[in-house]
Amino acid sequence: MIHTKMIIFDLDGTLIHSAPDLHAAANITLDALGREALDLPTIISFIGNGVEKLVERCLDATGGYDAPLRQTALDLFLNSYNQNMTTLTRPYSGVVSALRTFQAAGIPMGICTNKPTQPAREICDRLDLTQFFRVIAGAEDGQPKKPDSAPLLTCIQEMSGQPSQTLYVGDSTIDYFTARNADVTFRLFSGGYLNAPLPDFPDADRFADWATHGILTD
Repeated sequence: MIHTKMIIFDLDGTLIHSAPDLHAAANITLDALGREALDLPTIISFIGNGVEKLVERCLDATGGYDAPLRQTALDLFLNSYNQNMTTLTRPYSGVVSALRTFQAAGIPMGICTNKPTQPAREICDRLDLTQFFRVIAGAEDGQPKKPDSAPLLTCIQEMSGQPSQTLYVGDSTIDYFTARNADVTFRLFSGGYLNAPLPDFPDADRFADWATHGILTD
């Protein structure tokens, strides 16, 4: 292992393909507001900065918003999504096998996501993923979100680890800059929701198939 004593993962677009349920909730929200539906690739491009930003981007793309409309849309979205968080969401192929391999090797694992903490934990429970993680840390009101380093560093601290011995695995530019801001080694799951290029990021640190999870190790 590359001096790695623990691995922390992003959730959406890294461990789970959650975009179909987010897409459905977004379009239910837009329909309730009399707005046009958005396609799945557009919703995927909005994922990564938390649910508030996803809703704002949906509103921007369909006519704009003011503060009261933003709150109405956010409430509609959360009401729909909270009822259907795992209707279409599934772990990516090979994820469970990879997590079992890391667990068997005695490597502590955690999750650091911009999804709110309670939904993140509930999704992991429903998909039988919670068993693999010591910490599942999500977004909290009033706390910084990724790419600020604080969420990742707090997760590392809660797992009694050190940044220099941690590997962070994510699928987006948000995750990349989070790791860089925290001075943590990063691996990119390129089969997720990457919506902007990482031109200077080495190919050796990318992987597109969880079945080849050996790319996380030297």
